Amino acid sequence: MKKAMTISYEIGNKLYMNLTNQCPCSCTFCIRNHGDGAYGSDPLWLEHEPSMDEIKEDLSARILSDYEEIIFCGFGEPTSRLDVLIETARFMKSDKKCPPLRLNTNGLSDLISGRSTADELCEVFETISVSLNAGTKDEYMKVTRPRFEDAFEAMQKFTADCVKNGGADVVMSVVDVIPPEEIEAARTLSEKLGAVLRVRKYDT
Repeated sequence: MKKAMTISYEIGNKLYMNLTNQCPCSCTFCIRNHGDGAYGSDPLWLEHEPSMDEIKEDLSARILSDYEEIIFCGFGEPTSRLDVLIETARFMKSDKKCPPLRLNTNGLSDLISGRSTADELCEVFETISVSLNAGTKDEYMKVTRPRFEDAFEAMQKFTADCVKNGGADVVMSVVDVIPPEEIEAARTLSEKLGAVLRVRKYDT
């Protein structure tokens, strides 16, 4: 695999942030299984975890107001570095022209950090998108392959906590490679938790 220090990268008029390669899951459809980057980006395997100084230096070359949205979604689970994630979001928001921030997450930050995290994240993100991946626990565990036995329950609690907070729009997502009945089960679960389901097209 090729390694680089791609902290931020563009896709269309959106800016993506790549803060870590750590992830507690090993999803069967993960783009990391097919290459070093995403949608033609530079390699996203990081040489090392970027410090705040490196993140700020990288962002100094960007004009945040040029982007429609900024999305924290790289080659790892952003909440694996929760403190750095939140500090980066707050740093961006110190720019009055900062566009909306979105967090793409597997929803396992409570298990990763050992504490409730929804309120902290809803404070700095306009949208929180949780990867549901399947509508039932059996399929979720098969597809997501998390290291936590109670991942499915924890992901739901995190989502419900974000909805309850009310500070961010909460979306749950599945990839269109799963069977239609799983998509419908996912839709039912999302609605139960108060979130909106988004069906993502699988694209390597």
